[in-house]
Amino acid sequence: MGATVEAVSSNGTYSFTKPNRDSITLLAGLGVEGDVHAGVTVKHRSRMAQDPTRPNLRQVHLIHRELFDEVHEEGFEVGPGQLGENVTTRGIDLLALPVGTLLHLGDEAVVEVTGLRNPCLQIDDFQGGLLKQVVGRDDEGTIVHKAGIMSVVRTGGTIRPGDAIGVVLPAEPHRPLERV
Repeated sequence: MGATVEAVSSNGTYSFTKPNRDSITLLAGLGVEGDVHAGVTVKHRSRMAQDPTRPNLRQVHLIHRELFDEVHEEGFEVGPGQLGENVTTRGIDLLALPVGTLLHLGDEAVVEVTGLRNPCLQIDDFQGGLLKQVVGRDDEGTIVHKAGIMSVVRTGGTIRPGDAIGVVLPAEPHRPLERV
C-alpha cells in the first residue's frame, strides 16, 4: 500500500486546531480555500508581526499520522487536525523529503515542500508536555522537528481522505528541510 491522505482539515478563523472536512480545495499560489492561512503573503500571526510582505511558504501544513501513533506511546492523544495541519498523511516519511519535493495529492493537486514546521508553545497549551514530544534531539544532539512540513500549492485541486500521494523528488543535490 502506498502513501495516502488520511484526513483533511481547514479553519476560516485563527485557532490552534482545524476541524476535519470531507474534502478541501487547494488553490494555486494561495493555499487551502477558506483557510485562515491561505494567501500569497504570510498569514501566521507571528510572521505577520515581523514582516507581513514576506511570501507565504506555509500555505499547506502536512503531518504524518505516524507521529500521532508515536506520541500515543508516550501517553498523548492527538488526532487529525488537532495540531493545526491541513493534510494528515499515512505511509510517507515527510520529514525525510528534501526542499522542492512535489507531492501529488489525489488526481489534480500538487504542493511543493518548502520546509519544516517550527512548532510553538501553543502545542503545550493544547496538551502539556507535547512540545517536547514533537521537538527533540537526535543521538548527536541535533534538534529534530517532528511536527510536520510546510508547502505551497503549485496546482490546485480537491483532495479527500483516501486519496493517493505521489512523490516527485527535485534534481540533486537535495537540500534538507529547514524551519520555515
